[in-house]
Amino acid sequence: MCILVSTYPDQVSLEQANNLREVQAMKKLNPHPNIIQLHELIFDKESGTLSLVCELMEMNIYEYIRGRQQPLPESKIRHYMYQLCKSLDHMHSNGIFHRDVKPENILIKHDVLKLGDFGSCRSLHSKPPYTEYISTRWYRAPECLLTDGYYSHKMDMWSVGCVFYEIISLSPLFPGTNELDQVTKIHDVLGTPDSSLLQKFRQSRAMRFDFPPRKGSGISRLIPNCSAPSLSLLYQMLAYDPEERIGSRAALQHAYFRELRLAERRADSLHRAIGTVEGGQSSGTPNSVDHVWRMARQGRRQHNIKHVAEPRIRRNAQHYPVELPKLNVVVPAPQITYPVSTVPALTITHRGSPLPVITSKKCHLRLAKSLAAENWKERQPNEVLALGMTSEIYLLERVLRVGVAMVTSELR
Repeated sequence: MCILVSTYPDQVSLEQANNLREVQAMKKLNPHPNIIQLHELIFDKESGTLSLVCELMEMNIYEYIRGRQQPLPESKIRHYMYQLCKSLDHMHSNGIFHRDVKPENILIKHDVLKLGDFGSCRSLHSKPPYTEYISTRWYRAPECLLTDGYYSHKMDMWSVGCVFYEIISLSPLFPGTNELDQVTKIHDVLGTPDSSLLQKFRQSRAMRFDFPPRKGSGISRLIPNCSAPSLSLLYQMLAYDPEERIGSRAALQHAYFRELRLAERRADSLHRAIGTVEGGQSSGTPNSVDHVWRMARQGRRQHNIKHVAEPRIRRNAQHYPVELPKLNVVVPAPQITYPVSTVPALTITHRGSPLPVITSKKCHLRLAKSLAAENWKERQPNEVLALGMTSEIYLLERVLRVGVAMVTSELR
């Protein structure tokens, strides 16, 4: 856990402490994967000390990039900036803007980024003028420097652009020593804005100011190895006119974050599919992509267990004959002729009882069929075996053989 301690006057009560803007903002914005989580609120009435118990993070962005000699991989920068834009989109959609976005207030842990320190936040529904000396000077938007507190939530996106540049280059973009030097450094890079824009700023500023026309060096010259999509997003975040500056929702849809958006959609589809297999849709939303992949790995383990058990079930199952498709094959009967009148009709007795009279015609007819079958079997063994022999043909053949044998024995 991390404990943030703030001291207030003695007359502050517990109810007033709960109504503080920072506490209300954290309660309203939680839970979100990219907002620091508030666990507990401890208030000591005697000392007027308010303690905010929050989750513990590893470090902030300033500590992460301080002293680095080699730039961060672009994939990691993209991952951090996507999470930062998501945190601001969540804030702005809930009617709050931060007003103090800087590397020290952006916390990371295991590549998960969370925005913290909401002591300067303000409601979007409140009306200007706001506090003039808000935000750290290096990350302060031009409208905060050139007006008497007439700014909006777009100031957060200017600060995000400054942080974006600092993560890429490992150095601040506009390190002004005072307000006038801060404006000068902005003009050195971006150039002097159009006179109509300056006139709009003058209407809300008691002090008059005039800047000589100047063409800025441009951001691309300062970071020549920066990719085109990141430069495009950076210029849109650092638009001098707040009305032309990109918003947090539009920034998430920029081409720079296309791969991350596709990965999120695939993860969401996988999560829905796993929920369907496990018996219905999940009631909650995964806090991170890691949560989705843990569910996927669990699903694969169950899938493997199922396939291991299948062979045993198949071994114990009863085997039933499979009916083969019937073949309609017409086999021509061989044309064989035999003499009919050579054997006279006989009356045969067996053990004292007469047997049925076997005429020569029937005898020779059966004998002819038997010999024809034997001849066809010898000439076409493969076809006969392939077609098979039914039980009726088999019995008929046995009867014919017995009859021929009996007739032959009687003739002898």
